[in-house]
Amino acid sequence: MEMVRWTTEYLQGKGFHNARLNSELLLAGTLGLKRLDLYLQFDRPLRAEELAEFRARLLRRARREPLQYIEGTAPFRSLQLRVDPRVLIPRPETELLVDEVLRRVLGREALHALDVGTGSGAIALSLATEGPFERVVATDLSPDALEVARANHAAAAPQAPVEFRAGPVYAPVRGERFDVVVSNPPYIAEGERESLDPEVREWEPGTALFGGESGLEVVRALVAEAPEVLRPGGLLALEIGWTQAGAVSDLVRAVEGFGEPEVRRDLAGRDRIVIAEFHGRE
Repeated sequence: MEMVRWTTEYLQGKGFHNARLNSELLLAGTLGLKRLDLYLQFDRPLRAEELAEFRARLLRRARREPLQYIEGTAPFRSLQLRVDPRVLIPRPETELLVDEVLRRVLGREALHALDVGTGSGAIALSLATEGPFERVVATDLSPDALEVARANHAAAAPQAPVEFRAGPVYAPVRGERFDVVVSNPPYIAEGERESLDPEVREWEPGTALFGGESGLEVVRALVAEAPEVLRPGGLLALEIGWTQAGAVSDLVRAVEGFGEPEVRRDLAGRDRIVIAEFHGRE
């Protein structure tokens, strides 16, 4: 397809290493097709309005705007979620975090979960639709992110028992107790900012990415204050940076009431999740 060939060359000139894949996805999105279906319509000419939309999408991508923001949606497990620069783009690593929580609560009933830093609502909505949760509270510091999460709740899982609250860490749920606390917090160190891909550094929300000088600023608060919101027998599950497993595990060990933390790896074999059971305090 001539359009794909030309666009591939254009994006290669802009420094894209996966230029052809980007070209195919941009064109497929414009035409409302799956990528592989493009080749079933190989000789189809673009109408004027399709060409105009394709050019607009191409210019956005050339500025390194993520494809998910251009499309306005991103898949997460069984859900199709709306995304834009107010929220992080859901990632496969976070799907593994949800997997681990669901595995740990299998066979239990009527649980309450807290998702801290919900962003698009991906974790909270997945737990509420797939797990034995009668109530999920999802919090976020950003009112803009909560607006996106509420829209995803209404569009993707309107019957899910999820409520949204604004505020930092555990402030929105003081005095309440949960069986599960789960979070994909900001965990990238400020010093790593320039090493990130421009799609991440320049487009995704910094408050959801960066966790202070060490990357552990929010994680420390999540761990230290968890006994105030977890029931005995409850579970703390955190997504972490791949070099942080030792430091986060030490944070957990330093808090009275937690069992030995466990580390789970992502599909690339990197440490990605820390999980610990809260036994309660004397």
